[in-house]
Amino acid sequence: MKNVLLACLMGLLLISCSKDDEEVDYAAIDDEKIQTYLADNNLSDITKKHSSGLYYQIVTPGTGDYTAPPGSRITVRYTGTFLDGEVFDSGRLDNYPLSSLIDAWKIGIPMLKEGGEAMLYCPSHLAYGTKGSGSIPPNTPLIFEVKLIDFQ
Repeated sequence: MKNVLLACLMGLLLISCSKDDEEVDYAAIDDEKIQTYLADNNLSDITKKHSSGLYYQIVTPGTGDYTAPPGSRITVRYTGTFLDGEVFDSGRLDNYPLSSLIDAWKIGIPMLKEGGEAMLYCPSHLAYGTKGSGSIPPNTPLIFEVKLIDFQ
């Protein structure tokens, strides 16, 4: 009886130590989804890829001599959509700290001058990651159309 119990305990120990749940490379999955979206919508040739994994298109660079610095407060109009085109958010942020926003915006907004517009194609690790937010499920790549109205 002791041998059977010991064998069961050893079996449970081995099972608990095995790595059944392989780590999923969401960055690679998101990259493939975004590339497919860009190709399907004939956007591949007009978008660039940042070293972070963010894809972007500067629609209008804006005017002036300076881009929005990373520590600035921004006024921006935006629309956020899923890759299927469903809008999940739209609005305007006034005098909002750029440092409080998702990483994709922290990377994309400083590329713009006042009045600049961009399309940001965001892998989930630069958006809401493994937790999601509100109606945004975990590990979901997103698209943001942004217009930088002003920055300080």
